[in-house]
Amino acid sequence: MIFAASMESKRQQKFSRVLQKELAEVFQRDVSHILKGGYISITLVRVSPDLGVAKIYLSLLLAHNQQEVLQEVRANTRAIRHALAQRIKNQVRVIPELIFFLDDSAEYAAHMDKVISGLDIPPASEDDDTEEDITPK
Repeated sequence: MIFAASMESKRQQKFSRVLQKELAEVFQRDVSHILKGGYISITLVRVSPDLGVAKIYLSLLLAHNQQEVLQEVRANTRAIRHALAQRIKNQVRVIPELIFFLDDSAEYAAHMDKVISGLDIPPASEDDDTEEDITPK
């Protein structure tokens, strides 16, 4: 399986980094009222080949209800995009449409860690390490 980022062009990757940096500033300075005591971290930005659409993956720290905060962010997408436009209008021709998602990779990793640590795997005996046992007879 090929890692998805390698399929993005250098232009997309560069634009993604600009968006990630500037959106972090937007959330911190321009629309901090959305957070209500939480903190938004932008974990990943994926941009379409024409740079017209950006998928923004958010990690919400200290948020009591992540879905509620996500809905608030989505409801304010227009204001967020406008604030972004003010920051990057001299660097780009088109301000992309923004689509926000929750990045649940940390939750998933914690869940998998819990599942794996809950497995009852007997220790391997010294006899299991020999090649003889796996060679068909």
